[in-house]
Amino acid sequence: MNKIFAFLLLILLFSCTDNTAMERYDQIQKPGEVTIKGYSKPDVLQLRFNGEPVSIDGKTSYTSKIETQLQFVLDQGEINKLEIYNHETGKEIIQYKITYDNIEEYKKLYFFNLPGIFLQAEVIKPQVNLGKIGFEFIFPNLGEFSGSTLKNVKGVLKRENGVVLAEFDNIGKNSFTPVKIYSSFGVTAPVYLELYKPGTTEPYAGSAMIKVKIKQDMGANMIILQEKSENGVWVVKGDVDVAEYL
Repeated sequence: MNKIFAFLLLILLFSCTDNTAMERYDQIQKPGEVTIKGYSKPDVLQLRFNGEPVSIDGKTSYTSKIETQLQFVLDQGEINKLEIYNHETGKEIIQYKITYDNIEEYKKLYFFNLPGIFLQAEVIKPQVNLGKIGFEFIFPNLGEFSGSTLKNVKGVLKRENGVVLAEFDNIGKNSFTPVKIYSSFGVTAPVYLELYKPGTTEPYAGSAMIKVKIKQDMGANMIILQEKSENGVWVVKGDVDVAEYL
């Protein structure tokens, strides 16, 4: 009788142990979901998740609009790698390391890939009425050549004669500014963007005025500002308009 009782007790203990282990295993897993909205032109890209190409509409390489949603299981302590490659050259453009703890940061991923530029920002073309001109700005490599540690700068958009068209209090690295719209008066001559430290009239770096010549088109203009080095001197350019690709 004692042997039977001991046997039943062992079965009960193992059963509890198994259930506890299963509960612990369940607690360190959770579902993961990443929504990807991107664009690339002219380069053909490939997404890879944990080394495996991601299929979008039956294709494992893609250009122009690139949109998909990844669904997977996250294990605590493990790293899931999402990589974006140039499919033609095989060069890795960027890698995201997604974990159990940081998944909230990667719920939505946006990118815009152009020659020499990989923009990690949501891109939505603003609505600008007929006869109006609208501008948005983003400055993804702010500080790369100037050495500035600022996270954003102030921009004042002017005509060549000095007339102020619009002011942008915070032009930052991660998102476009809200659109500013003004009447065109039938003029599409270049305009100039002066860049300052936020809330001041001081150049955001150095002592000389920072003045960027920008082509304006009727409708929406979504300008990527870029610090560049020319003949050993850093300058700011604004010659890439994302709106031309949308």
